[in-house]
Amino acid sequence: MADEGQDLEIGDAEEGGSKKLIIIIAVVVLLVGGGAAAFFLMGGDPPPPEENLAEETTQEETPRAETGSALYVAMPRPFVFNVPGSNRDRLVQIKVQLMVRGDENEEAAQQHIPLIESTLLGTFSGSSADELGTTAGKEALRRKALSDVQSKMKDVAGTQVVERVLFTGFVLQ
Repeated sequence: MADEGQDLEIGDAEEGGSKKLIIIIAVVVLLVGGGAAAFFLMGGDPPPPEENLAEETTQEETPRAETGSALYVAMPRPFVFNVPGSNRDRLVQIKVQLMVRGDENEEAAQQHIPLIESTLLGTFSGSSADELGTTAGKEALRRKALSDVQSKMKDVAGTQVVERVLFTGFVLQ
């Protein structure tokens, strides 16, 4: 009988220990979950470095030629053309969108899409595969395309209309 009494005490101690263990695990899970929730809910983007603040104020100080929200005019089809390369001719495909400001400029750009396409194709086909293979070459082509389009639009519409030429797809094969 004495053995049975000892077994009961040990069994009771094990049940109490497992209950304590379950309670401790539940408390730890709640604390970790609460900490994670607080981290995600209270955590925001870190403040920008001071050098970025200087750039933002510089950009805000420069006046814009046109006012209004930025609108994007997509060219109806990608530009596909051949360019000469040092080893062989290459095939290029460029998808373009134009950034304009205001509804008037958007309408003018859409009205003159054939002129813009012709101007861009002439600009693009004047480049070489070696130039288009580098990031600097692509950026120079984008700037030249912008100046050419702005020049043509100023002749036809009286204003530059287009603020930026954006390459949304660029394939060189």
